[in-house]
Amino acid sequence: MKIKFGLISADSHAQLDRDAFTSRMSKEKWGERIPEVVEVKDERSKQTVERWRVSGRVIGSYVANCPAVMNDRKVKYYPQRWEEVPAKVYEPLARAKALDEDGVDGEVLFPNTPVQNFGFMQAKDPEFELACVRAYNSALAEWREKSDRFVPLALIPYLGGIETAVAEVERAAKIGHRGVTLLCEPSTLVPTLPHINDPYWYPLWEACQAADFPAHLHESGGLASAISFPRWDGFTPNQAHSALTVPTGAFPAEFIPNLIFSGILERFPGLKWVSAETGLGWVNYVIEGCDHEWERRRLWNHGVPTRPSELFRRQIYVNFWFEKVGIAQRDKISPDNIMWESDYPHTASTYPESWKVIEETLDGVSAEEKRKILCDNAKRVYHLE
Repeated sequence: MKIKFGLISADSHAQLDRDAFTSRMSKEKWGERIPEVVEVKDERSKQTVERWRVSGRVIGSYVANCPAVMNDRKVKYYPQRWEEVPAKVYEPLARAKALDEDGVDGEVLFPNTPVQNFGFMQAKDPEFELACVRAYNSALAEWREKSDRFVPLALIPYLGGIETAVAEVERAAKIGHRGVTLLCEPSTLVPTLPHINDPYWYPLWEACQAADFPAHLHESGGLASAISFPRWDGFTPNQAHSALTVPTGAFPAEFIPNLIFSGILERFPGLKWVSAETGLGWVNYVIEGCDHEWERRRLWNHGVPTRPSELFRRQIYVNFWFEKVGIAQRDKISPDNIMWESDYPHTASTYPESWKVIEETLDGVSAEEKRKILCDNAKRVYHLE
């Protein structure tokens, strides 16, 4: 990756083209179960619109999650038909031009519509899930073939057994992926799967560690949170989205202590973990709280010989995009563990004024620390030298 601007987004979202699955999965075998864009009648508007359909199930209330680039009279909106989706969302070379517009050198790619909805898993068919995952991973790997400004993260299959997941990690590493994105607790969606702390998952962590494949947890991470709050029907869609988005720091505040106290970090010391789109505000409380419990309960006698704050700084990375207060506390987190994100092309994205936001949030930060946070840490984590 050629560094021109000194800025890498450690969390953006890759929208695959509408034919990504139909061109890579057997029509003879899977027929209309293949993920594809189809016309449907929207019950609310009574208009004919387009949606993704996965295994017969229509997904979501838009055809692509890209409101950051859909701007009508200063109001962001979600496209209802594929023809409305700009090429700079799903076509790699056009998207590279959007990066230039925003002064961004490259981006780490998390999933977008329809993958965010876990539709592959919900079909409850291991063979179908694997075919979808392989099609997705192959399609996204081609982005990096077209431009090394893209850093793809692989999906894994869950339903076909741990050996299948490991095999896909190994395949993904060979075709250009630079990490894996996970459900933080798969058993919340598939109750027959073991808890994420169970030794069942150790071969997956071993494979990721061997490939130097960071494990990524994004926003809610599929967690059935103990502190989840029921949605109020009186919200407008924008209010409801905001009420769900702001508390995303609660998810890693639950997951990271679980990760530390389970002993996974001790057992796999070379495996990096990245918490994306969850901000920084929760980090120092969690680090301090884990250290406090470790000391009070003498957890070095319970499989956690290393102080949690040391484990965190050794193996865990966090992304941010707007927090001034979180950045003010960066020294206690460590500037070596913080990466910037644009969240392109989602509604919270800083595009197309990322540098303006950066100047506001990193005001007073030294040039050396800025280089780490904006570029160098991502180069190191994803081997982009």
